[in-house]
Order: sequence, then C-alpha cells, then structure tokens
Amino acid sequence: MLFYDSPNPAPNPRRVRIFLAEKNVRVPSTTVSITAGEHKGADYLAINPHGQTPTLALDNGAVLTESIAICRYLEALHPEPPLFGHGALAIAQVDMWTRRVELRLMSPLSMVWAHTHPYTARVVKPQYTEFGESQRPRTLAAMKEFDRALDGREWLDGERYTIADIVLLTTLDFATFIGVPIPEELESLRAWHERASARPSAQA
Repeated sequence: MLFYDSPNPAPNPRRVRIFLAEKNVRVPSTTVSITAGEHKGADYLAINPHGQTPTLALDNGAVLTESIAICRYLEALHPEPPLFGHGALAIAQVDMWTRRVELRLMSPLSMVWAHTHPYTARVVKPQYTEFGESQRPRTLAAMKEFDRALDGREWLDGERYTIADIVLLTTLDFATFIGVPIPEELESLRAWHERASARPSAQA
C-alpha cells in the first residue's frame, strides 16, 4: 500500500492524513508536489489519470483516487474509532453532513479558487473572474448554515467527531488560505473550528 500525498494547502490529501491520525494508523506515503506540477507528470498520470491527489495504491494493483473512498477503505480495515458513524442512523447522518459540506460549501468555494485565485490562473484558462466572485457570497452563506447547525452541539452529527468534521475543517482552512475566512460573527462555527483545530490530528 502506498499513499500519494500532497502538502498543505491541498485540502483533500489532508482529509486522509487527519483520518489516519485519528485512527493512529501509519501508511507508507510519498509526496506529489502540486506546485512543481508533479501531479500532471507522466509517471503520476500512469497511476491516477485524473492527475489529482490523494491516491491510494494497493498491493493487489487496485487504485483508489477519491479522499472519501480512501477513508472508507481504511475505515473497513481499522473500524475503531468509527469515524463514519456507529449504527444505522449515525452512519446516515455522517453521510448527510459530509455531503452538505461538499455540496453546500466546497462546491462554491472551489469556483472561487478556480476562477479568482492567481495560482490557478496558469491552469484554468480562461478564468471567469466575475463568476468566481459570484460564488463568494454563496460560500459565506454556507458558512452561516453550518454556524446555525453547530449552535448547541459539539460536533456535526451531535455525538462525536467524524469524517464530516474532518471534511469541514479542511474545507474551512482552505477557504481561509484563498481569502474567504470564517466571519467573526459566526460564533458557533468559530468555536467548533477551535475545538477541531485543537485535536492533535489537525496538525497532520
């Protein structure tokens, strides 16, 4: 097994690193530099034709290329602690919150990143800057939704820290990196972020 990783600020590889840290599991890894364009090089494209990280190459030749799929595989191998929920309802709720983070928050944020950030200008041609800026209010509106959802609860599913919290943490930290930080007035979301960031795994 070999984990193809990329350093911060890339949010998706970080999801897997935090997940592994929470599980206290070590997996052999190698770094793929996005800034150096290694993810688009012929050697890496032979492993992951999409040219994205993370990737998990298994000993039997199978390759997993999506962060949640990788984490689900690792969850099956190392079920404790259960980071995808425990019991039918909790599992469904964790899936629900994970999807909400990805669709409500990460989707507009990714458009801000792709169409307004100077770093992406070299690969996103053309950049539709006006469209990208139009997604900034949608991103902030999604943050407000999560602020309301977290009012009075410690973690997203209301019970324990899960993959949904990992996805939210990495997304919010990436948002800060590209210039869309959590607004000061979103006190519940900011308090949640402090709790999540204080976990040792957040340093992964």
